[in-house]
Amino acid sequence: MSSDALEIAKSLSRLRDLCAGDGERLDLLEVALALSALRSGDTVDLSPFRQHVAAMSTGLADLVRRRGASPESLAEVIAQSYAYRGDSETYDDLQNADLIRVIERRQGLPVALSILYLHVARAQGWHAEGLAFPGHFLIRVEIDGGRHVIDPFHDGCVRDASDLRELLRQVLGPTAELKPEHFDPVIDRDVLLRLENNVRLRLVKREEWAGAAQSLDRMLAISPDQPELLFEAGQLNARLDKRRAAIQAFERFLLVVGATPNRPGGDAELRQRATALLQELRRGLN
Repeated sequence: MSSDALEIAKSLSRLRDLCAGDGERLDLLEVALALSALRSGDTVDLSPFRQHVAAMSTGLADLVRRRGASPESLAEVIAQSYAYRGDSETYDDLQNADLIRVIERRQGLPVALSILYLHVARAQGWHAEGLAFPGHFLIRVEIDGGRHVIDPFHDGCVRDASDLRELLRQVLGPTAELKPEHFDPVIDRDVLLRLENNVRLRLVKREEWAGAAQSLDRMLAISPDQPELLFEAGQLNARLDKRRAAIQAFERFLLVVGATPNRPGGDAELRQRATALLQELRRGLN
């Protein structure tokens, strides 16, 4: 194994360690910074970025001491004092899903900005979580018993029911109505998967298959036993003629879905396809 490959393997191992457990609550900032460092392929000193976010947390604490706690305090610090905003002009730029570049540029995708908002809110001791709102990532913050939906992409504004209905209709059509499941909490592991999935989808769209495979490796470090990711890793590595990596992914996929027989019925077709592809790949090694 080359020295570069060894470093990548070590970084992926650290990423797996950071994401171990049930995924309910993780160190979102640290994992997102680790993802950024992995994407760069270079050794990155992360301490300035940690210090920057710590300064925002201190700024929020000072503001709360002076004026009291409010959901608008988050926006006053992050969006106003530190000038973070959503990048609507170059939305699909890969930099918008890379937390290091988001911090450097002060702009990014909704989920990337949300990680900063969630970290700063939690540092204040507030309960904060991502939401399963369709098409646009939002967070919910609980302060002194009140629950507030915040939109980090749009300057951290606090969204009321009318705002949320309008957002929903932009995504699902003019007759869409808010439903309770739109406000289901998202575990931290899924927040991170959503962040990296933005990278993967853009690379696939560009047909940058090697980069997409590396993105899948990062997603599997976050969630090692997600069948859909394992199946796609098998397909993508087969496309890249990385037969052993493809075989390993399909074998793991079959092991995982075999251990969870009550999963939705779509797995039966995927199992058949994975088995056939696996046999073909094994024959190619002989």
